[in-house]
Amino acid sequence: MKDNSPHMMEGIRTGNESVFKQLFQDYYRPLTVFALKYLADLESAKEIVQDLFVHLYENRRTLAITISLESYLYQSVRNRCLNHIKKQQGHQKHLKHFHNEQPSHEDMEAEINKNELEHRIFRIISDLPPQCRNIFTLSRVRGLKNNEIAEQLGISKRTVETQISNALKALRSKL
Repeated sequence: MKDNSPHMMEGIRTGNESVFKQLFQDYYRPLTVFALKYLADLESAKEIVQDLFVHLYENRRTLAITISLESYLYQSVRNRCLNHIKKQQGHQKHLKHFHNEQPSHEDMEAEINKNELEHRIFRIISDLPPQCRNIFTLSRVRGLKNNEIAEQLGISKRTVETQISNALKALRSKL
């Protein structure tokens, strides 16, 4: 069957199964070999050619082929192969970046130990008497100065210093 014949193009547009079957039989193998030259992977080459035929069938009514059908098929396979290569290179780049960003076993262990220590510290702080806990949190978490805490709570600066000292002693003794 000549690919430029009006019968072939009309058969594609109308979804004539015998035309599609003939088109597939005539071009599947040569297009796969062509794709294989770009990809060097038979499964990927087959998948690209199959996807092209599916695309051709699904878009048959709106497809405007202005060149010979054979040229269209080969150009489509070429473009799909190039897109596949770009996508694979992107995946490889991301995988390489991912592997470079993976923390080592020691880093992960250090992070776990740090998280456990933080958890223990917050548990000790939560067990402090309410005023001591409040003063220590204002000082160490919110970063307020002793005189700012004293002014905010309406207590003496010396009381603030004493409560912070008590909190630090509790932390040292329990850690």
